[in-house]
Amino acid sequence: MTSRWVVAITVMLPTFMEIMDTSVVNVSLPHIQGSLNAGLDEVTWVLTSYLVSNAVIIPISGWLSGLFGRKRYLLFSVCLFVGSSILCGAATSLNVLIIARSLQGIGGGGLQPLSQAILLESFPQEEHGVAMAFFGMGVVMAPILGPVVGGWITDHWNWRWIFYINFPMGILAVILITFLIQDPPYIRQKRRHRIDRWGLLFLTVGLGSLQIVLDKGQRDDWFQSHFIVVMTIVAATSLMAFILVEFRTRNPVVNLRVFRHRSFTAGCVIMFSGFLGLFGTLILLPLYTQNLMGYTATLAGFVLGPGGFAAFLIMPLAGILMKKGVSPRILLAIGLSLMAWAMWLMSGFNLKAGFMVISIPRVVLGFGLGLFFVPLSAATFVNIEKEEMGNASGVFNLLRNLGGSFGVAVSATLLARRTQVHQTFLAEHATPFGRAFKEHTHQLNGWLGTHDTPLTFERGPLAIIYQEVQRQATMLAFNDCFWILAWFVALLLPLTLIFRKPEGKIDTDAVL
Repeated sequence: MTSRWVVAITVMLPTFMEIMDTSVVNVSLPHIQGSLNAGLDEVTWVLTSYLVSNAVIIPISGWLSGLFGRKRYLLFSVCLFVGSSILCGAATSLNVLIIARSLQGIGGGGLQPLSQAILLESFPQEEHGVAMAFFGMGVVMAPILGPVVGGWITDHWNWRWIFYINFPMGILAVILITFLIQDPPYIRQKRRHRIDRWGLLFLTVGLGSLQIVLDKGQRDDWFQSHFIVVMTIVAATSLMAFILVEFRTRNPVVNLRVFRHRSFTAGCVIMFSGFLGLFGTLILLPLYTQNLMGYTATLAGFVLGPGGFAAFLIMPLAGILMKKGVSPRILLAIGLSLMAWAMWLMSGFNLKAGFMVISIPRVVLGFGLGLFFVPLSAATFVNIEKEEMGNASGVFNLLRNLGGSFGVAVSATLLARRTQVHQTFLAEHATPFGRAFKEHTHQLNGWLGTHDTPLTFERGPLAIIYQEVQRQATMLAFNDCFWILAWFVALLLPLTLIFRKPEGKIDTDAVL
C-alpha cells in the first residue's frame, strides 16, 4: 500500500506542475507584453503555442510510451518541460518565448495521460476511485492555484520566475521517477513497430488547426475571417483523414478501436461535454464579478476559491464511497445534477447580487465537480485492458482538454452574441419619446446640476442611460449563457445508464 502512494505522489508531482502552467501565465500576459514590446494579438500566442503543442502530444502519449518505454518517455517529458521552462524565463524576444512555450507544451503533453495510466495500473480495480480522487484533486486544484501563484510571483518578483519555479520541482520529479517508476512487463516486451507517419501528420495538423480556431475564433469574428475559415477547413479535412488512416493501418499512432468499449465511449462523451460546461462557467464567473460587479481580481478569486476547496474535500469522499461499493453511475448522476443546478442558480444572478449569493452556487458547482470527475474516470476505464490503458488515457485526456477549449470558445461567443441581442431589444424601449425616458433624463439633469462631473449637461444623461443599457444587456446575456450551460449539462444524465459493470473478478494484486 505504501509503495502505491509513493508512486502516486511521484507521478502527480510533474503532472500538477504541468497543469498549473496552463493557467499560471494568464495573469502575467500584460507584464510579458510590456517587457518584450509585443502587441496584444502577438502576446496571446504565448498561450496558443502551448495549447496547440500540448493538444497534439496528449493523444499519442500512449504510443510514444510504447515506442520508447514508459519510464524513458516520462523522464524525457519532464526534462524537456523543465529545460524549456528555463528557456521561457530567459527569453529575450517574443519569438524565442513562443518557441520555448511550444517545446514546453510538447514536454508537458504526455504527463497527464501517463500519470493517469500509471495510477490506474498501480491500484487494484476496487481502489480506482481512490486513485482517481487523488488524480482529480491535482487536476482541479492546479488551474485554480495557477493564476494566484502567477499573480503573486509577477507582482513581487518578475514574470520570468513563473517559469523558473519549475526547475526545483522538475529536478525532484526526475529523481523520484528514476528510482521509483518501472515499466510493466507488457511494455518491456512490446515489439517496436513502424511509425504511423500519415496518422501522426494528419493528427498534428488537425489538432493544431482546431486549437487555433478555438483560441482565436471569437477575437476574429469566426467565419467572417478568411484565416479562421481556412484553418477550419484544414482542421476538418485533416481530422477526417486521420480517422480513415487510423482504422486502416495495422499499428495506428492512436488506436481508435478502444471506442468499441461502450463505457469508454460514454465516458469520453460525458467528459468532453461536462468540461465544456464547467470551463464555460469558470470563464464567465470572473468576467461577471469583475466587469459588471466591480470586484477586484483578488475578490473575484475569493469567489472562485471556495468552489475549488469544496471539490478538494468531496473527491476523497467519492473515492471512499466507491471503494465501499457505491455505484459510480449513482455518484456521477448526483454530480451532474449538482453541476446543472449550480449553473441554473447562476442564471438568476443580477446587478445587485451579494457576495454570498454569488459564492454559494460556486460551492455547489465544486461539490458537483468532485462527484463528477472521480466516478467518471473510474467508470470509463472499468473494462480497459492494461495494454490499452496508455492509449485510452491519452484519448480521454485529450477530450477533457478539448472540452475545456470548446467551453471557453462557446461561452465567449454566446456572451457576445446575446449581449448584442439584448442591447438591441432594450434600446428599442429607450427612446426620447417615452415617458419613462423623459422622466429619467430630467432626474439625471438635476443630478448633473448638483455634482461636478466631466459629463456635459446635454450629452451626460444620454451617456449614463446608454451605459446602463449596456450593463443590463450584458447581465441578461450572462443569465442566458448560464441557463444554456445548465441544460447542456443536465442532458448528459441519461448517458450514465450506458456504463457497464466490471467484467470478471477483480485482481486485488494488480499493481506495478
